[in-house]
Amino acid sequence: MLLSGLVQAATLSVTVNDAAGKPVPEAVVFVMPASGRPPAGAPRPAVVEQVNREFVPFVVPVQVGASVSFPNRDTIRHHVFSFSPAKVFDLKLYTGVPANPVVFDKPGPVVLGCNIHDWMVGFVYAVETPWFGRTAGNGGTAIELPAGEYEVRVWHPWQRGDVARERVKVDAAAGRATVRIDLAPPASAQRR
Repeated sequence: MLLSGLVQAATLSVTVNDAAGKPVPEAVVFVMPASGRPPAGAPRPAVVEQVNREFVPFVVPVQVGASVSFPNRDTIRHHVFSFSPAKVFDLKLYTGVPANPVVFDKPGPVVLGCNIHDWMVGFVYAVETPWFGRTAGNGGTAIELPAGEYEVRVWHPWQRGDVARERVKVDAAAGRATVRIDLAPPASAQRR
């Protein structure tokens, strides 16, 4: 919808709940236009820190092409790696900030690990759209985008099945979507 030559902006509010209706924090929410591809945008860099022998944040969404730096805030060395099809990389033992960030050049989930601390696990999810977010503790996130029809997609590391999808129409007045996903956290995935 055009208004004085400008695309009318809207806010899409998305709530992600599990099958029992409880909010799902740290879910990746991304939005694809119902017709065609999303516009190209300059990917924003992201940061995944190592703090108290954990990846912080636990889940990070990025746009394909984004660079992610992995600063080590601990007083011990870490060895960050991934063997995921979307991005294979290996940052050998280090402290401080590695010289070069890692560029996520393919879409999909990337599991992060530390070769020294087996319990350390984190996730980067690369999406092919500039419209994305991560849910807060209440299961919600808001995404600014032009008015139109979209498919909302949701991914979480512990969800069963493929990416959850929901069609929505967003206008300047209001845009809301509630997406339910079926979660199955593995016993070893208990966070500290």
